[in-house]
Amino acid sequence: MRPKPLEAVRTSMAVLQFALEGACPQSAARAGRITTDHGEIVTPIFMPVGTVGSVKAVTQQQLKQDVGAQIILGNTYHLYLRPGLEVLEKAGGLHRFNGWDRPILTDSGGYQVFSLSGTRKIKEEGVVFQSHIDGSRHLFSPEKVMDIQRSIGGDIIMAFDECPPYPSDHAYANKSMHLTHRWLDRCWEHFHETPDKYGYTQNLFPIVQGSVFPDLRKASCAYVAGKGAVGNAIGGLSVGEPEQEMYDICQLCCEALPVDRPRYLMGVGTPWNILECIALGVDMFDCVLPTRNGRNAMLFTSKGVINIDNKKWEMDFSPIDDGIDCAVSNYYSKAYLRHLIKAKEILGLTIASVHNLAFYLHLVGEARKHILQGDFVSWKREQVELLKTRL
Repeated sequence: MRPKPLEAVRTSMAVLQFALEGACPQSAARAGRITTDHGEIVTPIFMPVGTVGSVKAVTQQQLKQDVGAQIILGNTYHLYLRPGLEVLEKAGGLHRFNGWDRPILTDSGGYQVFSLSGTRKIKEEGVVFQSHIDGSRHLFSPEKVMDIQRSIGGDIIMAFDECPPYPSDHAYANKSMHLTHRWLDRCWEHFHETPDKYGYTQNLFPIVQGSVFPDLRKASCAYVAGKGAVGNAIGGLSVGEPEQEMYDICQLCCEALPVDRPRYLMGVGTPWNILECIALGVDMFDCVLPTRNGRNAMLFTSKGVINIDNKKWEMDFSPIDDGIDCAVSNYYSKAYLRHLIKAKEILGLTIASVHNLAFYLHLVGEARKHILQGDFVSWKREQVELLKTRL
């Protein structure tokens, strides 16, 4: 029977809560618990990306049973264009539309300001996008983005921001940051003037910008923290900057943002990126990497990285990965998955995607366990070296 997500919602709406449950004495890593009206999320957490309301090639049942996902993402720009707000509102929001009865986070479309740079125009009022579907033009203002996300119905919704490209000079990054702050003010005001649509509480996260310039990042963190939001996001990283520069800016932001609020690092990254950024104090991650790379034959495993296309796996009948607790990873062999990928069978894309997502959820779960045990740093050091191994 199809689940009815809203039936599980508490009778009284509650604002997102964050409780710290443990911290690493040798690093800034911490374990926590986020409570929303659609359920709890234990941190650190990885969130599968479901841009248009679905995680590519993976069913909601697989996300729950095989992956162990606690929260998934949707995207404002893409869901606005298709299926459109009329469909989503008629369904009762994205939870009812796609049958996902756990928390959902919606990105504001700010990343599309970066990724669709050839078909958009930025101005003070907002951003004019040219639809990648039919070429039609649409203005996304901060107010409209809040309205769209109200209609989608995510538990956590993001402020509208500009994600500057890398490299950007200081002058451009500064101008972009101040535009993001002005848009945040408008998002904040409009969000607090509009009601929740579907009988549960939505929660707005601001986004820190400032490219790779420490002075701008400090200023943006101070501006964002001043809003007193229930959680905060770090945007504009993993857009081409060197890995160490990403870590340096991430550390700066984590040190500047409130300790008692969850910190969400947007769009990051590889398994080793995630572990390093957990050590810096990040609680929440999302990235298309596990599913996109899985569809292109790259598997992340507990023993290292596998290119399942390689002939060396043709006669390897061992499980894809028996080092994690995932039925799909334990059931299918490397040889069989290679055959499916080579034959371009759709099932191969599903198996690879489910496995990679399950591995990411396994990894953050293990990180949490070692934070609580007090040996996270030594465990992380060993894991990072192992995870980068090419098998």
